[in-house]
Amino acid sequence: MSTALPFPRASVLGYPRIGNQRQLKRAVESYWSGKSSLEDLTETAAQLRRDTRSRLVELGLGKDDASIPESFSFYDQVLDAIAAFGAVPARFASLLDDSGRLDLPGYFTVARGKGEDAPLEMTKWFDTNYHYLVPELGPDSAFSLVGTQYVDQFNEAKADGFVTRPVVVGPVTFLALSKAAEGAPANFNPLTLLPALVPAYVSLLEQLAEAGAPWVQFDEPALVNENLVASGQELREAVASAYETLLATANRPQIAIAAPYGGLEESFAAVAATGVEAIAIDLVKGSLPDATGIDLSGTTIAAGVIDGHNIWRANLSDKLAILERAEGLGAAAVTVTTSTSLQHVPYTLDAEAKLDAELKTWLSFAEEKTREVVTLARGLAEGRGAIEELVTDSRTALDRRESAPGVNVAEVRAATAALTATDFDREDAEERRAAQATRLNLPPLPTTTIGSFPQTTAIRKARAANARGELATEGYEQAMRDEIAQVIALQEELGLDVLVHGEAERNDMVQYFAELLDGFAATENGWVQSYGSRCTRPSIQWGDVSRPAPMTVRWAEFAQSLTRKPVKGMLTGPVTIMAWSFVRDDVPLRETANQIGLALRAEVNDLEAAGIAAIQVDEPALRELLPLKKRDHADYLDWSVGSFRLSTAGVRVDTQIHTHLCYSEFGEVIDAIDNLNADVTSIEAARSRMEILPELADAGYSRGVGPGVYDIHSPRVPSVGEIQELLELAVKSVDPTLLWSNPDCGLKTRGYDETVASLRNLVEATVAVRAQQSEA
Repeated sequence: MSTALPFPRASVLGYPRIGNQRQLKRAVESYWSGKSSLEDLTETAAQLRRDTRSRLVELGLGKDDASIPESFSFYDQVLDAIAAFGAVPARFASLLDDSGRLDLPGYFTVARGKGEDAPLEMTKWFDTNYHYLVPELGPDSAFSLVGTQYVDQFNEAKADGFVTRPVVVGPVTFLALSKAAEGAPANFNPLTLLPALVPAYVSLLEQLAEAGAPWVQFDEPALVNENLVASGQELREAVASAYETLLATANRPQIAIAAPYGGLEESFAAVAATGVEAIAIDLVKGSLPDATGIDLSGTTIAAGVIDGHNIWRANLSDKLAILERAEGLGAAAVTVTTSTSLQHVPYTLDAEAKLDAELKTWLSFAEEKTREVVTLARGLAEGRGAIEELVTDSRTALDRRESAPGVNVAEVRAATAALTATDFDREDAEERRAAQATRLNLPPLPTTTIGSFPQTTAIRKARAANARGELATEGYEQAMRDEIAQVIALQEELGLDVLVHGEAERNDMVQYFAELLDGFAATENGWVQSYGSRCTRPSIQWGDVSRPAPMTVRWAEFAQSLTRKPVKGMLTGPVTIMAWSFVRDDVPLRETANQIGLALRAEVNDLEAAGIAAIQVDEPALRELLPLKKRDHADYLDWSVGSFRLSTAGVRVDTQIHTHLCYSEFGEVIDAIDNLNADVTSIEAARSRMEILPELADAGYSRGVGPGVYDIHSPRVPSVGEIQELLELAVKSVDPTLLWSNPDCGLKTRGYDETVASLRNLVEATVAVRAQQSEA
């Protein structure tokens, strides 16, 4: 084993990697578009890594003690492991060199697809808004260490005088998050591949040791997640087996197992029994484990007391008390870290010049959280007196937050307290279906899109000019009306049946509403990575929520005036607004959900009054917030489904309510999907080839459903045959009279050329399947 260096007393489990001005996003997209070279991209990435290391040292982490995590990725940390350990699917074999290595252009192709080769499926990373690429494995999958990125980045840092800590998705989590490849036997369990995978991790340990790495961090969040196919017992047995081999490696760095995103309580003993040198536990979502009878004399506990998942400032006194209790576990040492990687929060509050000054004192982004970690580590080492001034300052700010105007609004609380069961119910589904059929008069297998159309450069420039005061509001709104008119005309020409206005006026499907609702604030530069080069700016829900005025009605009403076909009103649902915002942590989530639900209910009613016959309330994040512990499921599903029903239950029987779900393992929430009681549910299904539909059929789902028939997260244009094949698969599981044809998700991030070509193919494929059904 490498020379024993104590686990750093202050560290973070990972750090944002997109750049404080989204430099990586711009560099990657510039390379994809052919505007810059591969060398330009790699140099930008290298500079971002150098800047991150230097900045973390300025914030108080050590330069040579492995406290800086080497957690950079060009696209996704799971894809990094796929590439490093030779797990690239066979359909991409032509991208590999003779040693099985995937170069960076090939890496992006696996992520995004090319031609007839579909990309890897993408889904949500635990209970976050980050997406990872799902490994595809079968009984014959073989592994070997072919990628060099982990060692290369450690050596890059070393050459600049830094001793960092490589961060790698652990072997158990890698397999637990994998799916059976097409053609694998029914019920194939990727965890059975552990004996084949672990030797590749042994090779990595040996190479890192040779490079001089004192520590490596293996992320094993699967251990806190009870929603996976593998049981907790299977995961604990896999950890015991894998780490017995890894720890027996003669020449290796010390190993830290990190288990973020939830409590490790049930599996703590199993992890401790492996003998790893450090265990990082989430003490924000979880609690201190029971260490009775567990020998921790050779183990460091890295206590994750600073929240890496949300942006609220820590009460340093409370966090220090947790750390002091952790010292009673009997570990060799207790050190301070974040509960998760900081990739889920923005870089720094220093970039927020327009954010309310008082609100800023309640917040903590990645840089501020790193300072909190450093402060707590000092307090733990030197005693509370050493940080008393900072402890008092944090307590004072949080006291001011509690009593600030808008945080607790009596009228809003009274409205949610007065809700009754009737506020959540609609008429019988069959009665609604008959009335809507008469009003909408749609053909079999209606075609539609999910809502947004491409956000062109012209749209973004107009919005930016309006924000700077260079384009008057009247001119901006006319530009948006012109764009809406073009989108309606395009959909008419393509032959779509239910149209959308395209959402040209919306900067983001959550931020747009947050800026119009009381109780929210928006940032200027609070970007976080959602997937690949896609970044979002989560809004901050800091107070009680209400709707001061209609938000979407005039745009929907204008669009409907341009066509005889129905135009959907488009809203974002309460759970998704919460999931894609930094939600307040001082009231129950149920209360916030109902507040947002009441605000949206008023909007839905105003859309209906304006003559909108179909209203879509998107809930792509319904599964995303599902708690990782099964004991918490029932309460979550009750309030999350309830908030959607509250939003939509006040309409007439002939108004059609749509919803949209995406990037989720839907099997776990089939009953919840049904309980939403929407008239039409569109679902991400293209990458998974309709795997959700048999589950819906088995569950007796009997309302409209639109499984996505083309993946909008890839630039490739699906052929007519490919879309038709998916629709034919769908017809095998869904009553054709209930089936809709639509893309997987909104088209905001796509270009018009590929969008038009894809939608033409979608309509042509749908017409062909309609003809098949009429002949049947």
